[in-house]
Amino acid sequence: MPHDETPAPTQAPPQTQTLNRSSAGSSAARLPAPRLPGPVDAGPAPWLLRLIAVGLVLAALNLRPAITSLGALLEEVREGLHMSGSVAGVLTSVPPLCFALFGVMAPRLARRFGAGTVVCAGMAAIAAGLVIRPYVGSTAGFLAASALALMGIAVSNILMPVIVKRWFPDRVGTMTGLYSMALALGTALAAAVTVPLTGALGGNWQSGLAVWAVLAALAVLPWIVLVRDRTPAPGQPAATRPGRGSGTASGSAEGSGPASGSASGAASGSASASGAADARSAEAPALRITRSRTAWGLACFFGLQATAAYITMGWMPQIFRDAGVPAGTAGVLLAVTMAMGVPLAFVIPRVAGRLRQQGPIVVVLGLCGLIGYTGLYLAPAAGAWAWALLLGVANCAFPLALTMIGMRSRTGAGVVRLSAFAQSTGYLLSIPGPLLVGVLYQHSGGWGLPIALMAGLMIPQMVAGVLAGRDRTIEDEC
Repeated sequence: MPHDETPAPTQAPPQTQTLNRSSAGSSAARLPAPRLPGPVDAGPAPWLLRLIAVGLVLAALNLRPAITSLGALLEEVREGLHMSGSVAGVLTSVPPLCFALFGVMAPRLARRFGAGTVVCAGMAAIAAGLVIRPYVGSTAGFLAASALALMGIAVSNILMPVIVKRWFPDRVGTMTGLYSMALALGTALAAAVTVPLTGALGGNWQSGLAVWAVLAALAVLPWIVLVRDRTPAPGQPAATRPGRGSGTASGSAEGSGPASGSASGAASGSASASGAADARSAEAPALRITRSRTAWGLACFFGLQATAAYITMGWMPQIFRDAGVPAGTAGVLLAVTMAMGVPLAFVIPRVAGRLRQQGPIVVVLGLCGLIGYTGLYLAPAAGAWAWALLLGVANCAFPLALTMIGMRSRTGAGVVRLSAFAQSTGYLLSIPGPLLVGVLYQHSGGWGLPIALMAGLMIPQMVAGVLAGRDRTIEDEC
């Protein structure tokens, strides 16, 4: 009979079977354990990012009407409260003073209560101050209520770049331009419509100032939702996220042994590089920001542009009115100056973000300011519209300064410290400017010396801006 040629399977000796099982076991031990499917952190929901964008715009709309509405009605307020020119100068110096004093508190408050909570409280303070100040009936009360509103503006000013860097890390230039544009729009709107709105309300300057509290109350609403929201922001370290453990704990829980922990850590790192950077910055020693020349240059640039801005917002309508321009037209001219920031505040941050050095933009803006002040000195009424346009371009140094704050640090923590330092120090530097203009105006009897002072300040502003615009970060210098 034919027999089958296929060899029969042979049984391996017991020793060989043991070795094979041992080898297979050791190979399996060397392989990483398979990752089990689990929930993936997709970041904040799209509706939340849209709500934050709306909140940023509404907050920015309220960061200047408390100041420019007063500038448009400064003569009426002076007469109603019996203020001298020097006291009015003190009044126009209150904004930078409050910004310097209360702005320092913003980072600490944000760490304790959350940036959204602080901005929500800031909007509520603006609304309360604007409602109270026209009806207190005394200069001291008017200053105190103004300080309440300006306190809300101060903390929100500081936290705007922080919120943009935190929630929109890949769109810093775009979002900075968006809220800077909204800020300029609110500034221009208050300057343009306060006088006619006062007339429509019966010619009562108290009503013309108080009506801006409605816009501030509206801005509170989106931030109320953000106060209750606990969604982690993009780039927030895993150890600080609600309901999450540290990266190491997560790795140990999801796999077994060192190999699994390493694989989990690598996946986590590649998925969130910005979170790892923020975690490293949290462990690093605190930056000694006062050792950075860039930080000081940015603080001086911010302070000098703020000086020009608050002199313009507080005194420009009065300059035109003293030159024979009607009150309504003077308010519109201030609105034109502020309105130039609407398109340029969106364009300049985007252009600045594409340049390695922002010095050329600083020089162009400074030259526009020099030409505008020269024209204001020589022919304030004849060329009023041209000077208003040029000074509006010069005032766009503000969104440029905010953009540079976001560009001069590598981490979110660095941006917080730089924003607080540059803005608080800058506002301190800007306090004497509006006050000095009021004193010079009262004692010289005209606008020649004050305008010469404004023009002269453009030179150090350009120097400081070129220094702050160099391609380096505060981490390089600290």
